[in-house]
Amino acid sequence: MGRYQGTLPVALLRDDAIRPTEYRRWADAKARFERRGKDAAIVAGLVESIPRQGLRVPVVLGVDDRYGDVYVADGHHRAVALMALAAPRFPFHWYWIKSMGVRIEDRPFPYYLLDR
Repeated sequence: MGRYQGTLPVALLRDDAIRPTEYRRWADAKARFERRGKDAAIVAGLVESIPRQGLRVPVVLGVDDRYGDVYVADGHHRAVALMALAAPRFPFHWYWIKSMGVRIEDRPFPYYLLDR
C-alpha cells in the first residue's frame, strides 16, 4: 500500500488548527518569508505556478501522538502561498510524531483531530 494522500481546506492552516513547526505562528512565517529575498522568491514562484499547475508536491503534516496537535512538517512555503492565493484545498501526506520515530502513513488521516 502507498502513502496516504488526502486533501484539507486551506482555511485549516491557522494557529489553532494546523500549525507551523518552524515558527511560533503563521504570521511569523509570512513575515520572515517577506523579509528574506530567497524565501520571498520561492513563495512568489509558487503563487504563480499553483493556479496553472496545482500544487505538485503535497504538504507533509505531522501529528503529535501525545496531544493530537497537527503541524506542517514540510511545506511552509507551499502553505503560505496557498494562503495568499486563498486556495480552497491542499493535498497532503502525514505521519505520527512518536518517541520511537516517524514514517509517512498509509492509513487515513485522523480527521477527528481537527474537529476540536
